[in-house]
Amino acid sequence: MVRFRPQDPWNDPRGGQIERVIIDNGTIAIEVLSLGAIIRSLWTPDRDGERANIVLGCDSASDYLAQDAHLGAIAGRFANRIANGTFTADGKSHQLSINQASNCLHGGNDGFNRQRWNLGQLPDGVRLSLVSPDGDMGFPGKCTVQLDYRLAGNNLYIEILASTDKTCPISLTQHSYFNLDGSDSSLQHALQVDSTQYLSMNEVGVPTALSSTQNSALDMRQPTLMQSLIGAEEFIPTSGIDHCYLMPQSDQQLQRFGRLSSAKSGRGMTLYTNQPSVQVYGANHLQGTIGKGQQSLCQYQAVCLEPQQVPDAPNQPTFAGDALVKPGAIYHHISRYQFDSEA
Repeated sequence: MVRFRPQDPWNDPRGGQIERVIIDNGTIAIEVLSLGAIIRSLWTPDRDGERANIVLGCDSASDYLAQDAHLGAIAGRFANRIANGTFTADGKSHQLSINQASNCLHGGNDGFNRQRWNLGQLPDGVRLSLVSPDGDMGFPGKCTVQLDYRLAGNNLYIEILASTDKTCPISLTQHSYFNLDGSDSSLQHALQVDSTQYLSMNEVGVPTALSSTQNSALDMRQPTLMQSLIGAEEFIPTSGIDHCYLMPQSDQQLQRFGRLSSAKSGRGMTLYTNQPSVQVYGANHLQGTIGKGQQSLCQYQAVCLEPQQVPDAPNQPTFAGDALVKPGAIYHHISRYQFDSEA
């Protein structure tokens, strides 16, 4: 049985209010905001059965709007980077909002993470919806999005459907920062990744080539301490891991990506997704962001696992398609986060 506990709304400094609700199935629980479809809290049990929050968040709408780390939010209309903020669809060139070096990152300056979503209830979770107008951050077409967060046993399911009335690239991802033991660092977490391919990139994070993880620090087929990545040659330009792994091309709806774990708490999290790639980000530039309790968050305090379409896909279709969604077609993202605990 899933219980719903509405929380007192927050004031939005731009006007109006932000809805908040806690959904609890007795095993895991999440707190969801109508701002950015943010997961503010996610409670899972440790090896002793004690539940605690494992994601980073903020105390107010103002704090969320003041940070650019996309804490817990849905990134879109296109997650990750589009080079030079430009792409061509149906023979027409489009200029997007540029907000990171020369790129459009996570949808631009006023992306989906800053929008107010409509929030409704499902039997086992919540459904959020958003309409992004034609020309929003430069993206063509009216984009209609439906997002479900559902709890089933020790699993969090995230399912997103989107459509557009003009051809447009769409890539949406859940951008939670996971810390499985409540410490101020995730460097003692271990990450295991099934994928054996990743995207090499230039100095501003745009993909340049498809590479093998073999004989590199990106080969994490065996559990690898995040601490061991610091200083590795592959991660010096990005001050830590901030790399995109490609999933094997398959007709399977969900494929296993890998598992993040903490020996301190015994918690583990395994990600399954139908998306063609997963960006792994080690919170390399999180320092100074204000989190809960008005505490300044730390570099490497958490790990993001971001299932998504391939970065810069509209300009690089050779890697895994162009991510363009045409009128009448449906974008479909489904990911499953399975939580466990080891003695």
